[in-house]
Parts: sequence; structure tokens; C-alpha cells
Amino acid sequence: MLFSVLLKHPRWKNISTASLLLLLSEFSIAADNTAVYTHESEPIGTIREVYDGRLMPDIQINTFRNIQRLFPTRQVSRGDQVEPFSKSKVSLADFAFTDKGTSYDLFDVLALNRVAAMMIVKDGTVLFERYFMGNDASTRWMSMSLVKTITVMLIGAAIEDGHITSLQDPVTRYLPEFIGTTYDGVTVEQIIAMTSGADWNEAYTDPASDRRHMLDAQIDQEPGAILELMGSLPRHSAPGTRWNYSTGETHIAGALIHAATGKWVADYLSEKFWIPLKMESDATWWLESAGGLEVGGSGLSATLRDYTRFGQFLLNEGVIDGQAVVPPGYVARAGSRTIINDKAVEYGYGLWPLHDNTYAAIGIFGQYIFVDPNHDLVVTIWSAQSKPANKQGVDEYAFFEALSRYFGSVALAVKIHISSE
Repeated sequence: MLFSVLLKHPRWKNISTASLLLLLSEFSIAADNTAVYTHESEPIGTIREVYDGRLMPDIQINTFRNIQRLFPTRQVSRGDQVEPFSKSKVSLADFAFTDKGTSYDLFDVLALNRVAAMMIVKDGTVLFERYFMGNDASTRWMSMSLVKTITVMLIGAAIEDGHITSLQDPVTRYLPEFIGTTYDGVTVEQIIAMTSGADWNEAYTDPASDRRHMLDAQIDQEPGAILELMGSLPRHSAPGTRWNYSTGETHIAGALIHAATGKWVADYLSEKFWIPLKMESDATWWLESAGGLEVGGSGLSATLRDYTRFGQFLLNEGVIDGQAVVPPGYVARAGSRTIINDKAVEYGYGLWPLHDNTYAAIGIFGQYIFVDPNHDLVVTIWSAQSKPANKQGVDEYAFFEALSRYFGSVALAVKIHISSE
């Protein structure tokens, strides 16, 4: 109705239909950002119940899309412009694969892995975008460790901007509070590659683990408590000689960004990625204490499309509108295996290398941004699996490899027809 009225109005008579549709789309998105969040009043669980994996399915879903209610947050603001996606009429009904002797199709993956939303973009065109469990395009969903990749990319941006001189800088140059601790002598690179040598236990469901101690510090909301916890850790190995996954070290990376740039991490994210990538919605990011530092390794909440736009940034090797935001080769190195003592570790800088030269940002409970540079492919998945890890029905790595084969086929390339929808 509004569209037909505008077409007849003298002010719009010389504007193309496509331009008017884009204008209306941006107006709608802007209105959505000022509206009350659809899920705001839903009943949710507690953060300890989340990590214990002890939430009823409906409450778990509500909680995952309302994590901004669990802790104080800082807004990651979008800009005035939105980058729209083109769409295609390609059907994925014939997609199927076999893993370990069992056959699966897309419907199996969606059902067995409790997928809450999925978006597939090839050659910059949306081939699949579906929401489940009451979610929609305006829903924000928890990142969990997906945000580690964003934090690591902000380290790259800080290097490109000259705020951090080099990956080989000692952490103590920016965070002198670590002088005399296990992190004295550890480099920025060793922090983002998780090769500091510090002793850390990441077990999510073990109340006695270091990861849960970090969560306890966050629950207490004491400024600086997480960094104090990190500074108290014993040393396990010499820096650079052992890989050990640590959410705490990405919190250190966030503190590095704040110290080096003089800006809150959410504000720097808005400046370097959210506004230039023309995200369509504001995001929120957990804080360790009210008005304090962002939790660098967890707690971002954003829309499916905006996570996917970040995946496109990775696919474009850290370049936005022809401008390098991170150093040349930084994204490729982040998505490559780290070599320690002549052995490859299945981790780069905040990214997990997969088949060929593909990689993924990964969060617990089944959150993924998968990037395949060979096939110009980005796949974003939200899930609500029952426990933090190892409860998926279908191996996501096998699914991603099958997608690479499927989208690499000549037959599919002929099928793709970009529509004006």
C-alpha cells in the first residue's frame, strides 16, 4: 500500500523501483532499531544454568536471544547506512551427504542439531535464510566464542591503525599490571594464538574449572577481577611451546585493545566494523562490571545477517570498500594452523582451520560462521544444543565440507539465478 502511494507521489516519480525498494528497506530497518525488542519480556534462565546445560528447551532459546539481560552491556552502534544482500531462487532440496556411513540432508542438519537460524551466502548472494524457534531477522543471538574472532580482528585493526606496534610486542607494554606474572614475557601474538604457556582449564560444566572461576568473577561484577584472575595463573610451559584454549586470554586481548586505543572495545568495534560494514542492527556486548571492560571472549549479541556480514569481511580478507582494515595476510594467518615444535595445531588466531583453506569462528552450543574462500561461501548458524559441547546430531565439520563440494559443482553454478527480490 505504502509502496504504491509513493510511486504515484510527484516527489518520487523519477526514482527507480529498485531504489525506492531499497529506501523503504532501510527505513524499515531504521524503525526496527528504535522499536522495543520483540523478545524482551520472555522468561529466561540464569548464566550458571546456561553453562551447566540445565535449561528446558524453551527457556534455553529465550535465554540465548536475551543474553543482554544476564549482565550489563555496552551497545555496538550501527551507522546510518545498511548494506543489503541480493537474493537467489536456488533450492537446496537436492543437497545431501554421507558421513561415517550415515546419509543426511539439510532437513536432518536443521532438526538434529537444533538449529535456530541459518544463512548461506555465495558470491555475495543469499541462497538460504531461515529462522526457527520463534526467531526472525530482528532477533539477536548470543555469540559465545564467535566473538573471539571479532576481538582478534580488532587486534589486527589496532595494528593497522598504529595503536599496537607489532604482534611481537610484549603484553606488558600495554598492560603493565602483568609484570611479574605468568604473562610477563608473553607476546600479543601468543595471546591471540593461545600459546602463552599459562595453565588454564576451559571445562564449561565443571564449577571448579578456571573458565567457571572467570564466570564467577563476571557474576560478582568486580572491576578488574578477571584480569586479576588471569594474573594469578601458574605457568605450565614456556611461552610459544604449548597451545591451550583459553577464554581468559581473549579477555586479555580485549583489555589490550582498550589500553592501546583508549577506547572501549564495543566502541572500537562500531568504528572499525559495524559502521563500515553497514550492519543493519545495533549489537550488545557483555561487560565484566557495570561501565567497565567488555568480556573479550564471549557475550556479543547480534542478528544473523550482521554475523554474516562479518563473515563476508573475513572472506574479503579484511578489506572494506577497498580499504584494508587489518594488515595484509592477517585474516589468512588467523584462519591457518599454528605450528608448534613442527606440529600443526588446529587453531589460528581466533579461528578454527577446517578442510582445504576454509575456517570457522565457533561458539559453544553450536554457533558458527564458516568461510570458504575457494567457493566464495559464508555460512552462519545459530543453534540451541543441550550442552555446551559435543551434543550435535550431525558433525558440523562434515556438513561444511559437504557444502563446499555442493557449491563447487558446475551444475549448481548453472542453476543459480539472482532475482530482484
